[in-house]
Amino acid sequence: MPQIIPIRDLKNTSEISQMCQASDEPIFITKNGYGDMVIMSMKLYEEKLFILDVYSKLIAAEEQLAGGKVLDGATSLKRIRDKYNV
Repeated sequence: MPQIIPIRDLKNTSEISQMCQASDEPIFITKNGYGDMVIMSMKLYEEKLFILDVYSKLIAAEEQLAGGKVLDGATSLKRIRDKYNV
């Protein structure tokens, strides 16, 4: 369940930092009862960026498959071995 805290609680930075480190999801900050900001630990942020990168690469691969840009695996390996004398 997401954590939601009011913006006035940001005054206690060490407690907020501990909350971010302990949480496996972003913490939502509200201002006057409405969503205003989202904070998270650096570790969680890097994990989210990694997942986003994986998804974007999967989408690109699916587009290549749909467009017929497919190479035969055995032929591709043979070309690489011939090119690099492996």
